[in-house]
Amino acid sequence: MNTWIIYSLISMVFAGLTSVIAKLGLSGISGELGLAVRTCFVFVFVLAFAVAAVPGSQVSALGRTNYLWLGVSGATTAVSWVFYYKAIKEGEVSTVALIDKGSVVVAVLLAALILKEQITARTLTGAALMVAGLLIIARK
Repeated sequence: MNTWIIYSLISMVFAGLTSVIAKLGLSGISGELGLAVRTCFVFVFVLAFAVAAVPGSQVSALGRTNYLWLGVSGATTAVSWVFYYKAIKEGEVSTVALIDKGSVVVAVLLAALILKEQITARTLTGAALMVAGLLIIARK
């Protein structure tokens, strides 16, 4: 099995844990405050990981383009997280998490349009099935 698949599976498990644990952490506080506290923890853990895992030579390789696109990515992540936390504060994690995974469809479309990735019939079929599933879930 390719390493990136293993990483993806680990990410999937921890993303699922994150939603449930976050809902528990929001008890008695706003989604915005919960997100701010969580983000501080994320910053510390990711920074510690980078210090341990990233060779110093890579830091000097950062260029203006890296900063631009990673900054834009950070901004879109922040918007996603703000609304995700608002949603899990008010709604059921099981439904919110499933709807949130519709981002896969958005990523597939943008990968084709912006990154010029080849989208296969299999990928389109999977995306269509996800949209159908999201419609079923959202209707309850």
